[in-house]
Amino acid sequence: MSMHHCFDRGTVNPDLHSTDKFDAIRELIRHTPVFDEITDKGVFEEAVIARERLQSTGFGHGVAVAHGRADGVDRVLIALGVSRQGIAFDAPDGEPVRLLFVIASPVQVSLEYLQALSTLVRCVRHQKVRDALLAADTATGLETTIRDAFSAGLEPSTPPPVGRQPCGAAS
Repeated sequence: MSMHHCFDRGTVNPDLHSTDKFDAIRELIRHTPVFDEITDKGVFEEAVIARERLQSTGFGHGVAVAHGRADGVDRVLIALGVSRQGIAFDAPDGEPVRLLFVIASPVQVSLEYLQALSTLVRCVRHQKVRDALLAADTATGLETTIRDAFSAGLEPSTPPPVGRQPCGAAS
């Protein structure tokens, strides 16, 4: 299954208002169109929050990747929310989260989910990618930036366009 649908239109929220991590997760799920295909968003929200209560998905550098499984989903869905003020997320470095990703995956364990998670984490570990995302001031700009980085990371053997490196490449 192709992962190139990730970060198409309707996958970003350029202005999250919540500063509490659970409220921010709910806000992103409720107000990002990519999750409209989930039949019961409330159940999905609770699955993501339950996972978050087990261990914080904030991994540092202002990034968190919350995730959960959703009934009725047949492909991986990813949303990005940007918080200008930051979200307290219990990240190991103590930094507030400014880039919050939420991943929905099919109930059955899927290779696509693991591929999406690892590609996304490789992408946002690069300072240049994080800076570009934080500098983008429109949903379209955010979607283009993360889609280009994510897509290049899915195909590390394919040379990226000039000025663009796959997420796993050295910068």
